[in-house]
Amino acid sequence: MAEPVALIIGAGDATGGAIARRFARGGFTVCATRRSVDKLQPLIDGIRQAGGRAHGFASDARKEEEVTALVERIESEIGPIEAYVFNIGANVRAGILEETARKFFKIWEMGCFAGFLTAREVAKRMVPRGKGTMIFTGATASLRGSAGFAAFAGAKHALRALAQSLARELGPQGIHVAHLVVDAAIDTEFIKTTFPERYALKESDGIVEPEHIAETYWTLHLQPRDAWTHELDIRPWMEKF
Repeated sequence: MAEPVALIIGAGDATGGAIARRFARGGFTVCATRRSVDKLQPLIDGIRQAGGRAHGFASDARKEEEVTALVERIESEIGPIEAYVFNIGANVRAGILEETARKFFKIWEMGCFAGFLTAREVAKRMVPRGKGTMIFTGATASLRGSAGFAAFAGAKHALRALAQSLARELGPQGIHVAHLVVDAAIDTEFIKTTFPERYALKESDGIVEPEHIAETYWTLHLQPRDAWTHELDIRPWMEKF
């Protein structure tokens, strides 16, 4: 029988990559996507060198035809998708007076619409099998909008609502749907270079490690169905909320 597949939509250099590596260590064949396949190669090579199985795909999750083809190819050529993680970021700051309709719409496409497209195609495969895990990555903006982040908050609020609806619809059919709120700065190159004062908190565990986030995703996947978690939040011990 084919090995189970973990599909990571948005396998970036930090959180998404860490999630991919964790599921590979857990015995999954990882299928990771980004818009540029070249940027995925270090992740794929690293998983393979560690003894895991991984494939990289260039895919624009906002394009229905690309999403449909991607899921069909994985299911027919690699294996059944048993874990799905939606991890596309769209954190772009813009004041409302400077925001453009085009950029606002694009952020919604990346942060929410892509989640709908990819989740729908995966659900079509999971439901007949009666099992599977679907996890959506949220942020502080999933819970409250901040000044200058109207577009991002709108997309993340909508993604959270999508996850809630899917949990209510698909849970009774054996699909575990979870939404994880990362209410924190993450140890990334972006935080390091853009917010050096915040990054300095790393020394006192004030920003969250991608590998620790990934461990939580893995734990969610392993939960027995009599005790499923739908929403879970992560933040460092010193983070205010």
